[in-house]
Amino acid sequence: MKISIQKLSVGAFSKFGAYGSLLSIEEKALAGGGAIWFWPDVGGVLNLGPDCASQAAFGICRVAWRPLKIEVCEFHTSAGEGILPLDGDVYIHVGPPTGDDVVPLKALEVFRVPKGTMVVLKPGVWHHAPFAVRKNDTVSSLIVLPQRTYANDCVVKKLAKPLVFG
Repeated sequence: MKISIQKLSVGAFSKFGAYGSLLSIEEKALAGGGAIWFWPDVGGVLNLGPDCASQAAFGICRVAWRPLKIEVCEFHTSAGEGILPLDGDVYIHVGPPTGDDVVPLKALEVFRVPKGTMVVLKPGVWHHAPFAVRKNDTVSSLIVLPQRTYANDCVVKKLAKPLVFG
């Protein structure tokens, strides 16, 4: 018996699941402009268990190199987040959960994450979009969250004064 290879299409694949290109995204970004763009929930929803709470959605956060200044922090109260840089190294800033909407400035830390390395943040951890490590680079990172977390469980705070790192 020989099985033929099919072209991937919505019609042919829909009975098995969903798919979406995460590196050549043509639709408008939810957030974008300047050096940060975010396309949430573009790769379908992965059911991880019998209830709707056990689902993961996939998005892309694309960052162009920008000065190493932390200007914004966010957290999700009930969801962790996965960040996987796909095509370049990134810096991420993180801070411990505070239980309120006050950014723990003195407790923020910055880590270099090599491309291909998955970082999993616990619920409540302060963070924001990664920073491209190399000047002139634009890096795409896979973002894994429950579907619509950006709309239902995201506390965002702009800092009064940027924090410079490096």
